[in-house]
Amino acid sequence: MIPIRDNIRPRRFPLVNNTLIGINVLVFLYQVVLGPEAAMEFVFTFGVVPETITNILAGDLFTVGPAPLFTLVSATFLHGGWLHLIGNMLYLWVFGDNIEDCLGSMNYFVIYILMGVAATFAHILSAPLSPVPLIGASGAIAGVLGAYFILYPRARVVTLVPLGIFFTFLEIPAMLYLFFWFLLQLFNSVLAQVGDGAQMIAWWAHVGGFVSGVFVGIVIKKLGLRVC
Repeated sequence: MIPIRDNIRPRRFPLVNNTLIGINVLVFLYQVVLGPEAAMEFVFTFGVVPETITNILAGDLFTVGPAPLFTLVSATFLHGGWLHLIGNMLYLWVFGDNIEDCLGSMNYFVIYILMGVAATFAHILSAPLSPVPLIGASGAIAGVLGAYFILYPRARVVTLVPLGIFFTFLEIPAMLYLFFWFLLQLFNSVLAQVGDGAQMIAWWAHVGGFVSGVFVGIVIKKLGLRVC
């Protein structure tokens, strides 16, 4: 199921959300023009390597240096291919504008980054000694989905649904759509963990990001901090 749009129109232009999309696209285009070898080096430099972060947390900060901590943020702007980028940006386009509208632009930017970091640590906990770099905005975007789940419970999502060789559009309640999306991430997370442990997709980052977004949404509602 592919989300096309929701039925909640933001009151303000989503400057931060659109800027995040623009930065992700520009960084990926830069990766493309680098060429395969240089792009791989770029990913290892600015992607999150769980083993490195684990070593820092274990007390090797002075040996490793603080620079890898920057990758907790930079990795969220890297992607592994066109489908990876387009899929993530579509979800950010559909759901992110409303969260920015609800939280305010600067609050949204800060919370987006923090949810991305939380998602990354969820992945690190699942594979603390992995030497494979983690890249992608999906963890932070999962946080956006979690916040949307709490803050817009009555919204509906126009969804493209494949039916064999045909496609149809359905308007699905956002809570139902996002609930099943989360269940799918959780199922794949457990499946990957009980298998050989190899993860081509950082499922636990999706789970951790969504949970962090739900937490953000609950806190915002409880404290009355939403501006929507």
